[in-house]
Amino acid sequence: MEFEYSEKVQGLLERLKSFMQEYVYPAESTYIQQLQDDPWGEPPIMEALKEKAREAELWNLFLPDSRFGAGLTNLEYAPLAEEMGKVLFASEIFNCSAPDTGNMEVLAQYGSEAQRETWLRPLLEGNIRSAFAMTEPKVASSDATNIETSIVRDGDEYVINGHKFYISGLMNKRCKVMIVMGKTDPTNPDRHRQQSQILVPTDTPGVKIIRPMQVFGYDDAPEGHAEVIFENVRVPASNLIFGEGRGFEIAQGRLGPGRIHHCMRLIGQAQRALEMMAGRAENRIVFGRPMSKQGSVREDIARSACEIEQARLLTLKAAAQMDRLGNKAAKDLIAMIKVVAPQMACKVIDRAIQIHGAAGLSQDYSLAHHYAYARTIRLADGPDQVHMMQLGRNLAARYAAETAQGEEHV
Repeated sequence: MEFEYSEKVQGLLERLKSFMQEYVYPAESTYIQQLQDDPWGEPPIMEALKEKAREAELWNLFLPDSRFGAGLTNLEYAPLAEEMGKVLFASEIFNCSAPDTGNMEVLAQYGSEAQRETWLRPLLEGNIRSAFAMTEPKVASSDATNIETSIVRDGDEYVINGHKFYISGLMNKRCKVMIVMGKTDPTNPDRHRQQSQILVPTDTPGVKIIRPMQVFGYDDAPEGHAEVIFENVRVPASNLIFGEGRGFEIAQGRLGPGRIHHCMRLIGQAQRALEMMAGRAENRIVFGRPMSKQGSVREDIARSACEIEQARLLTLKAAAQMDRLGNKAAKDLIAMIKVVAPQMACKVIDRAIQIHGAAGLSQDYSLAHHYAYARTIRLADGPDQVHMMQLGRNLAARYAAETAQGEEHV
């Protein structure tokens, strides 16, 4: 595996780093202040930054399909996503933020031409936002076959009834469409053919937003995480994506890139926490000398650097395998990094908070919010336990088969 980035990627990365230094970091406090005036709207500074990103041709970097995006591979996109991850809202500036990224990938890969024209194009242009509605409060949604929301054909329409929560992005005033996962064939003996995915405009009658859900006390404005009820929601049959019974297949195709994108951003967050930790340790005087003179502090810095680099290399390996062999062939590596990266980020950010003392818990630094995000990703796109269960199952079967084959040749 080649660990050096290509000239093309190095050029993009340098431009992105310069953009972050010149525009994004200086805008952090302004962005937070403007959110207080209109939590579910778009802060004026965001639109200004988006315009600069378009002008700098740093736009839609995540899409590997060159018809719609930058045409970068997962491996090429990795260092760019890491750099964006250092500021929680930065990905949106470059139109690379979840859940829009996953929804755009779904529409690009599985959507009809009409669906692409109606929804993909404005998403690519950054004119609207979107949401992905899968998680439900009454069932263990980590097993997607448990989903209970019904999608029933009625003539030229589908009727949707169900209850969802933690629907990221739905609170945003600019969110105009959801991709909803539910069951069109609940009695199908193949549990992975029961589900379908369908496009639901947010202003459709019967879509009822109950409340924004909080994450560790944060409302995560302006996207938010909504609890929503679908009550006899009717949409045209043409809004179904890819056909009945293909929902689980679409979800698997969507979640591979989505999971690794989260990991890329988390590495950026952990890297920023490490840099903040090191700066604090050098400049903060305790017991008459800089904190960096304390052995335990040095160990925290060193250990954090080791763990970040380990996770970074595993992420790059997973991305490279996705590019070479496809998402399905890379599923074990994706599961590994989806477990490793959030846990690593939690540990590194926690150390940075500790070294910052009480200030590390405050709004004066980004660490507390970054920790909440990292801890959340241990549940988002599948909890650690599910990834470990599936990874362990796959590895046990593989190694048992290899052992048996070896014994045959003894």
